[in-house]
Amino acid sequence: MAIGSHQSAKMQKDEWLTPPEIIEALGPFNLDPCSPENRPWDTASKHYSLPHDDGLLMPWEGRVWLNPPYGSELCKWMSRMATHNYGTALIFARTETKAFFKHVWPVASAVLFIEGRLHFHHVDGTRSAANSGAPSVLIAYGHYDAIVLERSGIKGKFLSTQ
Repeated sequence: MAIGSHQSAKMQKDEWLTPPEIIEALGPFNLDPCSPENRPWDTASKHYSLPHDDGLLMPWEGRVWLNPPYGSELCKWMSRMATHNYGTALIFARTETKAFFKHVWPVASAVLFIEGRLHFHHVDGTRSAANSGAPSVLIAYGHYDAIVLERSGIKGKFLSTQ
């Protein structure tokens, strides 16, 4: 649910919420391991939130929704998702990056490149006036999530990777 749960030294805004229509189209999920502590809607039946829980260290069970921090920690979260291999992740569609070549292309079951740019939401639930500034992709890990992704009705280009 959160693009990032960690605050930088500059205290830049680092926490953004997944648009609720994405969760509605893909859910339900059992776990969101990097959710904001205060959120206007749930993304899963269980949430891990900083500062109380470190979702990278906590156990992952069931179907996971992952909207990880998009900065330098992205590869850690994507590695954990690839190892868990049951759920869906939302990241920027930067297909040339290390994260894609290590944790998406060789492991994921399917991807959906979202048409247009998403408008994420503030932690109070209001929609951001500006779009995300980059294209986004949904990544399915496991056969079940690939089917859900393909049938989601979310506009974009679906590709099976297996």
